[in-house]
Amino acid sequence: MRIVFAGTPDPAVPSLTAIAQSDHDLVGVVTRTDAPLGRKRVLTPSPVATAATGLAVPIVKADRLGDDATAAVAALEPDLGVIVAYGGLVREPLLSVPRHGWINLHFSLLPRWRGAAPVQHALIAGDRVSGASVFQLVPALDAGDVFGELRYDVPRGATAGDVLADLADRGADLLVRVVDEIARGTARAVPQEGEATLAPKLSIADGALDLSRPADDVLNRFRGTTPEPGAHVTLDGARLKVLAALRGPDADLAPGALALLGRDVVMGAGDGTSVLLKTVQPAGKGPMAAADWWRGLRTTDPRVEVPATSAEKAS
Repeated sequence: MRIVFAGTPDPAVPSLTAIAQSDHDLVGVVTRTDAPLGRKRVLTPSPVATAATGLAVPIVKADRLGDDATAAVAALEPDLGVIVAYGGLVREPLLSVPRHGWINLHFSLLPRWRGAAPVQHALIAGDRVSGASVFQLVPALDAGDVFGELRYDVPRGATAGDVLADLADRGADLLVRVVDEIARGTARAVPQEGEATLAPKLSIADGALDLSRPADDVLNRFRGTTPEPGAHVTLDGARLKVLAALRGPDADLAPGALALLGRDVVMGAGDGTSVLLKTVQPAGKGPMAAADWWRGLRTTDPRVEVPATSAEKAS
């Protein structure tokens, strides 16, 4: 079949590569326009655009799939559209341009976590099982019939970045299998069953760690917002990014209070629990070990130093 692929971020790249290496003809790639990145705001192609360079196919860059993008895709005469994390909605008339319509690789077990950030919301909610689904794109959000899915046991301590990378690789194989079945005429899609939950795009505010919650809840949010939009706490009015954290020992610390237990920096959480900080990034500085950050602290926030013997008892 002649296939048009639409995608933008890193998790879409394994699927683009798998389609390009399949028995089908990749006739075009649609991705979002170059975006300003870094402190110098340098215009940078999307990961999909970078990966598509050298594939000898047209690359359509568009932030909105309107008339111009529709005309560009129609000119390619695709049999099937494949979309993975493009970052925008496919509406009519583009939805009906390919002969077989569009299929979407989505990183959840639908109908759970429909929306832009399924893995992030799954981890925040503490889901221990996740997965990926390939479904027929329809006008309603992530509501089409499902051609295939895979189940995935979330590794303990895995962040959203870890899970997305793993599902991106595994999902690419599932996607090509469904494409092959559509080409052979053997594909069968079934309606979604169960209660739908939503996973809207996260903002920076969603990365704020609420230390009045028990440590397990705090760590669920940390994992779900790492690396993006970024987990953080606020100290002395400044944002401290939390890049690596673990469950700390039960401790008699007020929520948000800092303590040094031996060589470990912990923050009090709800119900007498604590979060052990491993790697942090203060505002305007690079990542550093939490213990190094502690030694340079100049803050009025409550904190207490606990000798190593007490830390050993606590652990």
